[in-house]
Amino acid sequence: MGSSSVGLAMACLLLVSCMVMPSLVKVYTVGDASGWTTGVDYSTWTGGKTFEVGDSIVFKYPTSHTVDEVSSSDYSTGTVGDAITKDDSGATTVALKKAGTHYICGVVGHCANGMKLAVKVESGSSNSPASSDKPSTTNTTTTKAPDSSSWNLSPFMAVVTTVCVCVFFFSITSVSSSYH
Repeated sequence: MGSSSVGLAMACLLLVSCMVMPSLVKVYTVGDASGWTTGVDYSTWTGGKTFEVGDSIVFKYPTSHTVDEVSSSDYSTGTVGDAITKDDSGATTVALKKAGTHYICGVVGHCANGMKLAVKVESGSSNSPASSDKPSTTNTTTTKAPDSSSWNLSPFMAVVTTVCVCVFFFSITSVSSSYH
């Protein structure tokens, strides 16, 4: 019975550690508490952050603004109207699915006045270097942002948690059958 108790304790410890481990995927809220609005220095906001493929950036804004992914040249000139992707829902999530630089602008005049964002996305490995000249036209998904917290469960953690739950229940079954 002593080894069963130790096994049960180990299973419980493993289960708890699986549940509290953070996800490897990061979700960034653009502008933090300020959100996506005029008067925010977004180049300072990106400073010190490392964006990687799989991460997401969430835009929260009034519907008088938009989130448009644009080309490098449109970003540089403040040109709007030829967006790669566009959303004006007030809550937008951009999944960073490809290494390179993602350029975000919006309403005419806002981009030229600094309400623009360039996010350099790293691949997470040294095999495919990021390109700063091309936006990720085919691998960016723009969706309405969820209203809940920014915690995500990665597929890896989902598998680990499932295994932990199975081990836990197996341990309980083993302990209860040893009493019969």
